[in-house]
This record gives sequence, C-alpha cells and structure tokens, in this order.
Amino acid sequence: MPENSNRHSTNASEQYLTVGQVAERLGTSERFPRRLIAERRIAFVKIGSHVRISESVLAAYIEANTVAPVRSTRRRFGRAA
Repeated sequence: MPENSNRHSTNASEQYLTVGQVAERLGTSERFPRRLIAERRIAFVKIGSHVRISESVLAAYIEANTVAPVRSTRRRFGRAA
C-alpha cells in the first residue's frame, strides 16, 4: 500500500502533549489549540476522550506557520511627497 504523506511517522519515543501543554509551549490559552483541533488545522490523536498532539506535529505546525522577516532596502533619498 502507498504511504499516506499526510501522516507523520510514529516513533516509540515520541512524546504526546496534552492541550494544556501545547498551549503552554505556544504561549496561548487552551482555547487556541482546541480551536486548531476543532478546525482540523493540526493533526491529533484521540485516545478515548483524551486528545493528544505529538511533539513532531507541533514542531511541524510551528515551522509551517513561521513567517520569515522581510529585509527592507534602505532608500537613499527617502520618499517623494
């Protein structure tokens, strides 16, 4: 069978984080990761009623949503009026 490219490989040593731990790492309230989960914007694992997000998925989410700084070119004479 072909491997699904949307799935992340599972590693036996993979750490799974609670919603609270994800919120703490992102520096947000718990509502934000819960919204990401509800909108299916981040992969998660559901174990019974518990929801967990793997560290690798969180790292990939952060990497995908990181915006690189724009280098501004300094104008020699400024703007014309």
